[in-house]
Amino acid sequence: MSVDELRFLLDGVPDTRELVIRRADGWAPERDAWRDAHEDAATAYRTWRRDGSAAAYAAYRAAQDREDAAQDALAGGR
Repeated sequence: MSVDELRFLLDGVPDTRELVIRRADGWAPERDAWRDAHEDAATAYRTWRRDGSAAAYAAYRAAQDREDAAQDALAGGR
């Protein structure tokens, strides 16, 4: 599947504004969302540094944006 095909498929998924969290360490959804996003961004960064492609960079930036948004939510929740 190409990047364009994947983008087309993902654009067709409606945004339900729901937050999906992989872990359940107590009840701290903002913290858990930030931890998940941070891990995703770190993985995407390593992939981009190894791969060097434009698609890998775009994936890293998207993951970093999600981490930034989660960090803002975490800071606002205190």
